[in-house]
Amino acid sequence: MARHQQPQNRRLLPFFLSDTRILLTLLLLVWSSQASSSSSSSAPTSIHSKPSETTTANLEFLQPLYKKYPHQPIFLQCVQEVALSLLPLFSDDKEGQFYKRAFLAMAEPERIIGFRVPWEDDDGNLQFNRGWRVEFSSVLGPYKGGLRFHPTVDEGVLKFLGFEQIFKNALTGLPLGGGKGGSDFDPKGKTPQEIKRFCQSFMTELHRYLHPSTDVPAGDIGVGGSEIGYMYGTYKRLTNRHGEGVLTGKSLAFGGSPFRPEATGYGLVYIAKLAMEDRNNCQDGVLDGVKCKVSGSGNVAQYASQKLLELGGKVMTLSDSNGVLIFDNGMTHADLQQVMDCKNVQRGRLSQLEGKVSGRYIPDSTVWNLPPHFNVACEVALPCATQNEIDESAAQRLVEEGVYLVAEGANLPTTLHGQQVFRRQDGLVYIPAKAANAGGVGVSGLEMSQNAQKLTWAPEEVDAKLQSMMKEIYQQCQTGGDTGSGDARNLSLEEGANRAGFRKVAHAMRELGWVQ
Repeated sequence: MARHQQPQNRRLLPFFLSDTRILLTLLLLVWSSQASSSSSSSAPTSIHSKPSETTTANLEFLQPLYKKYPHQPIFLQCVQEVALSLLPLFSDDKEGQFYKRAFLAMAEPERIIGFRVPWEDDDGNLQFNRGWRVEFSSVLGPYKGGLRFHPTVDEGVLKFLGFEQIFKNALTGLPLGGGKGGSDFDPKGKTPQEIKRFCQSFMTELHRYLHPSTDVPAGDIGVGGSEIGYMYGTYKRLTNRHGEGVLTGKSLAFGGSPFRPEATGYGLVYIAKLAMEDRNNCQDGVLDGVKCKVSGSGNVAQYASQKLLELGGKVMTLSDSNGVLIFDNGMTHADLQQVMDCKNVQRGRLSQLEGKVSGRYIPDSTVWNLPPHFNVACEVALPCATQNEIDESAAQRLVEEGVYLVAEGANLPTTLHGQQVFRRQDGLVYIPAKAANAGGVGVSGLEMSQNAQKLTWAPEEVDAKLQSMMKEIYQQCQTGGDTGSGDARNLSLEEGANRAGFRKVAHAMRELGWVQ
């Protein structure tokens, strides 16, 4: 049947190669604009162009990555986004060469595991998907990062996510390395029994690489509580090991942590609130009546919306891949409950809620490209859907609407062009994903601690630790992990997050003797 056809080759290689050339050209333009000296030369057209001597001296060491992975543009985008904010470290007279060596080591995964995932559909037909686990960095602890089930998943996507995870996990202050995994399996349109059989087959292959001290996956897009339960059940049957923290995001019935489902969304709002308190120079009621655009309608978007409502904010939008719900007067608690039932229980689409919630449904649109007559102006943007959802034009629209804070709930939801728009706008606070959505992996780390102690902490204790963790992450974003050299002055939160996470991992690599 059409629903169960084998995955087709996407034939995207020419697109990726073209996209990479565009990406590299863009980056050279960015580097040129950031160079301290002006240049009268024409705009560069390839990675071998030389926009400035400073840029060439500090970034030519990335050339091997460009040559090796031209077919992984999203990974290269992620690597270069981080590299741009580390330029002062790379040019340091004393430590610059060490930082370059450390960065190149970090950009190569320690291990990539790939495997076939056979599963049987409800019609008795055998289907096949690919599964991966990118064990990126064990410098600070066991590989830690989610599993994503989505048709766009491939090795390059997982490398981008895993690379981000290294620095995100470092910011939490917990002993966690970085990793990511998943499959090109699409849960959309599958029955619960088909999803269960796929999860069981996936874990049959993956389980041999997992251990509380080696690799501890969690959920991500397409992998929620049910999927984690199916995989953990398979792990227990295969290994006869029970109570081990080899997966996080588990049910409270078998070793999960309070506040783990809520953690990413709640943490996103906590760090946004801290930034708003700094911006407004006050701590009371900074979210009261503030209009917020939220994209997505999965776990992160749901619980970010829940916390915004609790703190007095007005949630104006939610979305899925088919369209947008617009709440002209702000979402209500009853609206949110309808959304959570639709997505978590019925596994439905937001279009099914038309007439059941106070919002209007706009098909074939995203939160960031709504037609002008449907658009609602907001002050805060929380992209919680997927990577590269905010491009340059969308970012410019947000600026023109008067948005003064962007906090990323999804991983790398803003393109390089879009990031440049945010960076240029005076007074706009931009909190990158590796800081803003770190609450999820932070509470996953707390779940691992509870599993090791054979204890379950009270919800209030976990929430207090989450709030403390997000405050510490925000402070690291402000200082960039500066140890007194003074380079934290005039640091953006984006630069601070990248530098703090990078410094921690790089210095640990030196102490381990892995990079000198």
